Amino acid sequence: MTQHQHTRRYYLSDIPLDEARQNFADALTAAGAMRLMPAETVSLDQARGRVTAEPVWAKVSSPHYDAAAMDGIAVLARDTVGATETSPVRLKLGEHAVWVDTGDPVPEGFDAVIMVEVVHEVDETTLEIQSAVAPYNHVRPLGEDIVATELLLPENYLLRPMDLGACAAAGIAELPVRRKPTVAVMPTGTELVQIGSPLKPGDIIEFNSLILGGMVDEWGGSSVTRQPVSDDYDRLKATIQEAVATSDIVVINAGSSAGLEDYTASLVEDLGELVVHGAAIRPGHPVILGVVDGTPVLGIPGYPVSAALTCDLFLKPLVEQMLGVRVPARERITATFTRKILSPMGEDEFVRVRLGRVGERLIATPIQRGAGVVTSLVRADGLVVVPRLSEGLDTGQGVTVDLLRPVEDVNGNIVAIGSHDLTLDLLASMLHRDNGVQSLSSANVGSLGGLVAVGRGEAHLAGTHLLDEDTGEYNLSYVRRYVQGVDVVVMNLVHRLQGLIVPKGNPKELSSLSDLAREDLAFVNRQRGSGTRMLLDFKLAEMGMTPEQVAGYDREEYTHLSVAAAVAGGRADFGLGILSAARAMDLDFVPLLSEQYDLVIPREHYDSDLLAPLLNLIRGDEFKSQVDALGGYDTSGTGTVVAEIRAGE
Repeated sequence: MTQHQHTRRYYLSDIPLDEARQNFADALTAAGAMRLMPAETVSLDQARGRVTAEPVWAKVSSPHYDAAAMDGIAVLARDTVGATETSPVRLKLGEHAVWVDTGDPVPEGFDAVIMVEVVHEVDETTLEIQSAVAPYNHVRPLGEDIVATELLLPENYLLRPMDLGACAAAGIAELPVRRKPTVAVMPTGTELVQIGSPLKPGDIIEFNSLILGGMVDEWGGSSVTRQPVSDDYDRLKATIQEAVATSDIVVINAGSSAGLEDYTASLVEDLGELVVHGAAIRPGHPVILGVVDGTPVLGIPGYPVSAALTCDLFLKPLVEQMLGVRVPARERITATFTRKILSPMGEDEFVRVRLGRVGERLIATPIQRGAGVVTSLVRADGLVVVPRLSEGLDTGQGVTVDLLRPVEDVNGNIVAIGSHDLTLDLLASMLHRDNGVQSLSSANVGSLGGLVAVGRGEAHLAGTHLLDEDTGEYNLSYVRRYVQGVDVVVMNLVHRLQGLIVPKGNPKELSSLSDLAREDLAFVNRQRGSGTRMLLDFKLAEMGMTPEQVAGYDREEYTHLSVAAAVAGGRADFGLGILSAARAMDLDFVPLLSEQYDLVIPREHYDSDLLAPLLNLIRGDEFKSQVDALGGYDTSGTGTVVAEIRAGE
């Protein structure tokens, strides 16, 4: 069958996660693909992290002789009977005592050791002791630790450094371990280019194999990444057949959906058995599970978050079963969810979250949910599952979190919720550099959202830049309105330039906000509740304009960098944002006004040890110098307290 004969494939199934797993397991069992890896022998220095293929029995005892456990003299215990401080016993060297060092064999005819500190030398041949000792005092008897022929390690045991030390002590130089299952990672797509290649529109850097291959290696498998294969049916078929013949598991990355050039489902069905095409999970809906010539074949979606999740759900159990081990489940904790999210009925949604302990509560803040947002994999502290029969999660709801980082790291997180600014990213980097157990966890929900979070006790601090239209004052009136019942300190972080982010060269010759009225321009906005959005609305009202007159007013982004990216990508002609974001994307900038960006910090956290390192950074010269280098900032007031507002003011 040739490429032009293939038509679009739609999902063959859309089944619950547990059912998809069970169907796959049943098909693999029927095909004989659920097999343990055969044994191979490796030296001890190559065995860490491997899995024993058979029981390990001690070859020699440890110690393999009676050994002195202290520096001192070897004696016969019965020769010491009656020794006291008032009636010491004298021993002749060579006849009743022999000097020994720790680890020396206990000489024949002796059965105890007296440590040197309590031995008195009367002369060159005579020693004196003042207390009796029992047989085997300070002696490590033969086999005290390990007895030859005893079971040292069971089969299907994951080897740790201390296990290898015990094997060496037992006289074992090599170990039978399970061969690592070979997992072929096969990137597909005509649009893929290698890292470092010149990029043109439509090119996608192939990086999924680094993620998927690394995950396989961490699980104990051996990943083999193949060269990317273009969307050509016959070429894909030949490559899959070769991979199946030489691998224990085949992972085909991309081509699993229902597009015209998504051939993976058709290929798996043509070559073997297509078990699942489409599971009720999000992200990762179009996952493919099949068997070809007794080899598991998985079609993994191309988006990185989908790819990582589906491999975790379906590939990891396969690797573990072939090795005969079960890696302990991730630690689970309970947290308070900070933001309402809606989720489609009928799918289990896996939401990545940042975590931090605020007061007595652990706070979970959702990260951007797009399947293509690879940075969500980097920033996530945990996973929250929205059950498929639920419509989402509510603000303040208790949720169960599967930890992706140690809980000790999470407890050191500083939770910042509110307006986005690049200086927060700079602070996060400096904080982690200076104190590796602390992170600044930012959630960009806008200035108002940050103030509400502080008021609910869900954040250590909030970034805000809200202009009071009546007074011309920044932030304070909003703090009094939205942060009630909490004593707070308002600290200035920066003053910054707001203006128009425009393409290089400003081809549309934009000069002021009055250009919002032009019908030939497409605008990109910030989300509702952000300080920039509120500033825009204020200026529109000043000019007598309505949002309906602005083409693109309803197109929202959550950060200044996202606005700049929309302009850089040609999705918008301009947006309102900050100079540093424009510079980061190599765009031009039309300055309009300066605004005050403050941090609102509950007094209890402002005075805490947790925030002290961060506040010291903010007040330091290094931070101010690096902020100034970004451009568009004024740090003359950075670190100064603007106001202290008591609850109820």
